[in-house]
Amino acid sequence: MARRTRNSRAWRFVLSGVQRDADAWALVLPSGAEGWGYDSSWQHSDSDSEPEYMSLPPSIPSAVPVTGESYCDCDSQGEASFCSNLRTFHKVKDCQCGEDDDYFDWVWDDYSKSSATELSCESRKVNFHTEYSCGTAAIRGNKELADGQHFWEIKMTSPVYGTDMMVGIGTCDVNLDKYRHTFCSLLGKDDDSWGLSYTGLLHHKGDKVHFSSRFGQGSIIGVHLDTWHGTLTFFKNRKCIGVAATKLQNKKFYPMACSTAAKSSMKVIRSCFSPTSLQYLCCYQLRQLLPEYIDTLEVLPVPPGLKHVLQNKLGWVMAMKHNLKDRERPSASSSSSSSGSDSESSTSSDAEACQRKRCRWT
Repeated sequence: MARRTRNSRAWRFVLSGVQRDADAWALVLPSGAEGWGYDSSWQHSDSDSEPEYMSLPPSIPSAVPVTGESYCDCDSQGEASFCSNLRTFHKVKDCQCGEDDDYFDWVWDDYSKSSATELSCESRKVNFHTEYSCGTAAIRGNKELADGQHFWEIKMTSPVYGTDMMVGIGTCDVNLDKYRHTFCSLLGKDDDSWGLSYTGLLHHKGDKVHFSSRFGQGSIIGVHLDTWHGTLTFFKNRKCIGVAATKLQNKKFYPMACSTAAKSSMKVIRSCFSPTSLQYLCCYQLRQLLPEYIDTLEVLPVPPGLKHVLQNKLGWVMAMKHNLKDRERPSASSSSSSSGSDSESSTSSDAEACQRKRCRWT
């Protein structure tokens, strides 16, 4: 007599038990995913739904890596580099676009990180879940962001997918290893941290609001912490997204990042500091007056010696792009119907739009 085929409920029961044992993953994952690890559709946490077996299409959109959001057009960042065998994602040579800085104010801290993280590239690149993922790994910078102006950029050097991959800030009270066995959005889960998710959601105090479009492999996420004005501003591919938080004066933060995705990685390609001086405020104002240029210093009629000094000390300020007219603008049909006076006023209002954009957490 033939054995009765197991029904869907029986399979769910078996798989939910299997995924509690990390050593058994090689038996249930297909050969193409064996070298990739797991997250998303195979994850388990107190809040996640029941797992789906691999014969069904993935029910969670985040199981598919985000593409088309890269800072550059290198082949290593394009959709052509993806194939059915996920192991090939990490065999592509890292793109070096946008990595021009030689000095870094801080790097990742090898003593303040989750157990599922490894550092490389002189502690500037962090690799999460090098074999497989069974939770959320996080790391913070090796320098406390004291009074002044802090700006850094983090490049997504791997496929971006899974429950969450985030960048942001947090205090020393954030427990980086607390959710090592739970898939979650760690940054912003409490009132000690703020985190921007690759899904475009901004997290704080356990709440989340839609803040930007998604970012993926090759995207450069910039963060500007202004302790003088108490603001936290995010950038995507060197264009301003908006101000995420205000009233952050007299607080001590660290740069942070976290990921639930197996074999994911991020790299610090810029970390700068400047005291809040008259020199900084002047350079910042000059940048607001000339937002359409890639680098304000290239068009300013200043002596070469002064230009060299400003480039070394405040070059990041002169290159910050606050003009939002190219960010998620409406369709061409609606923009073409605007009048000439509207187009003239849009340039001046775009820079102000970045400053006006506030989340509900202040």
